[in-house]
Amino acid sequence: MKIVVLAGGLSTERTVSLVTGSGVCRALRANGYRAILVDMFLGLEEVPADLDTLFDAPDGLCPEAAITVQAPDLEAVKKSRKDQSPSRLGPHVLELCTAADLVFLGLHGQDGEDGRIQATLDLLGVPYTGSGHLGSAIAMDKIASKQMMDAAGIPTPKWRRLEYAAADVDALAAELPMPCVIKTAGGGSSLGVYLPEDRVQLRKALEEVHRYGGKVLAEERIFGRELTVAVLGDRWLPAVETVPAGKEFDYEAKYQKGGAVETCPAQITPEEMERAGELALRVHRALGLEVYSRTDMILDAQGQLWVLEANSLPGMTPTSFVPKEAAAVGISYGELCEEIVRQSYHRKRREY
Repeated sequence: MKIVVLAGGLSTERTVSLVTGSGVCRALRANGYRAILVDMFLGLEEVPADLDTLFDAPDGLCPEAAITVQAPDLEAVKKSRKDQSPSRLGPHVLELCTAADLVFLGLHGQDGEDGRIQATLDLLGVPYTGSGHLGSAIAMDKIASKQMMDAAGIPTPKWRRLEYAAADVDALAAELPMPCVIKTAGGGSSLGVYLPEDRVQLRKALEEVHRYGGKVLAEERIFGRELTVAVLGDRWLPAVETVPAGKEFDYEAKYQKGGAVETCPAQITPEEMERAGELALRVHRALGLEVYSRTDMILDAQGQLWVLEANSLPGMTPTSFVPKEAAAVGISYGELCEEIVRQSYHRKRREY
């Protein structure tokens, strides 16, 4: 089977995506697939006349990617492409996708998790991994997903959509209930998430969050144990508990070695583990997600679980949660990639 692992792109999670894509691509090649990695934004400037030969390229065209402390410089990425068109799809990307039997989506963030590339592949009739365009779009938009969770009776912290101009910041910083979380509605990898401890920090957060997009969410801050639970197919995997080394589980803590202590399975009671797993399944189904997902939640001091958000394309880097949870039940990284391919291919093949 020929597989294009689509990664990179032009979101703030670009680097994370390239590490995910490289890991997946190499695992698939080790499993016998003819897999290559294609950067969705950069594409390939030159391709052979027979695209089929490209699927046998050494090391699957995987770059040497590593996650640094800082988020990627997207302006530099834009300037590096010879084709300076406004298209988010690089040269020959769609040709390569249509030449494949399946596209493994190793994308994160804008254009990857928000349903846009899924809708494009649907129109092309190309099977791909993970959720469809609608479920992806809902999960990526934190406001839409909050509305869906509220409608389904899923416990989630109180929230409010914020629409404001620079002149409104002072009044808003004075009136919002504290403690709260300020976040962009479409971000990921903890980018665009602020945990102000006082109203001075709240004002700064309200000023800075617009760098990540115009839709802003204010959410009641729930204190407790941070859990994340993956769903694979129709079952949940053991929860991971995360304790940041610093104050916050930010971009650096999430991806840098030593940034957080992650315990898998989480040291919670069997009853709490089951409740967390069943809650993740409810979220997965309520948002219309498919094949695999990851739900982040808080277990408070009273034993109540609160869902923060769901991820339709969770990370698959060596330090990511889903591979750790799979390993806890005896599923290796290669087997996990294989299972995602198998479930996605058969599901999509039935649709076309």
